Amino acid sequence: MAPHPQRLTVTHRPWALAQPFMTAHGAKTSADIVVAEISDGDSRGRGEGVPLPRFGESIESVVAELNAMKSAVVSGLYRETLQHALSPGAARNALDCAFWAIDANRAYCTVAELAGLDAVKPVMTAFTLSVDTPGKMAELAAANSTRPLLKLQLNGDGGDIERVKAVRDVAPAARLIVDANESWNEVQLGEYLPMLIDLIVEMIEQPLPADADEALARFGRSIPFCADESCRTLSDLDRLDGKYATVNITLDKAGGLTEALALAAEAKRRGFRIMVGGTISTSLGIAPALLVAQHAEFADLDGPLFLASDRLHGLRYDGSMIHPPDPNLWGGP
Repeated sequence: MAPHPQRLTVTHRPWALAQPFMTAHGAKTSADIVVAEISDGDSRGRGEGVPLPRFGESIESVVAELNAMKSAVVSGLYRETLQHALSPGAARNALDCAFWAIDANRAYCTVAELAGLDAVKPVMTAFTLSVDTPGKMAELAAANSTRPLLKLQLNGDGGDIERVKAVRDVAPAARLIVDANESWNEVQLGEYLPMLIDLIVEMIEQPLPADADEALARFGRSIPFCADESCRTLSDLDRLDGKYATVNITLDKAGGLTEALALAAEAKRRGFRIMVGGTISTSLGIAPALLVAQHAEFADLDGPLFLASDRLHGLRYDGSMIHPPDPNLWGGP
């Protein structure tokens, strides 16, 4: 039980992007972000959540969920009971990460130590190319051709192979993964697979809609498939066997660091490869994900790079390497 009286403050604001970002789900010009902050007079902790429209969330719904938890926080809600008090999503993520931070503050340790992990080490992230014309994607890829891993957003409009070819031509040494964001159908996938093998694509993220992904079992493992929208929490793992080789763990989907760590451990035990993903967010949203990414094979945590400005004490990106967070941002004693 929380040792001191505590209160919850909820704030939200849009963070402008440096330029529009396109995926199969549409265009973004800002990142709408909600922050939950718990304080007790002596300690504080904060966490960030980004509403996911794909799962029926909005700024209004996430703020309402968090505001509804204020009395529970005052009454002594804590991290373990939170897992049953809120459903998975951005609201629980923000509050869960805030609890981790304040619990570490109270214990005079880092969140990594609290979680029983070694010190957080730098993580290599993919650099994401927003879906665009083949020419514009190639231009962005050429400017980032020395990055070790590029992730291409695709949208199922018939031009996706041309996009991948254009990027491969200007970035011959880069490792490539592609994210179809549920935009392909089974026929397209069958047509694209041989060409993507020739283009040395390492992984295809969520090629088919989550409610139509049974077909993946018929395609074998010529290129590994990664479950994104099909894998939200621990309870989803049973239905992924035989279809996916990799699971993408995102804190806003899972509902926080607590669920994400449990999901990563169980997925690894079952033989899945691990990818840790993130939305376009500030560094406060990415910092907790770095803990999950410590033993992941892939990380897609470049969200803050697309903002016009980041938070004070934001994460330091050295090329594609993300350095551990400043304790003043999140996770410090």
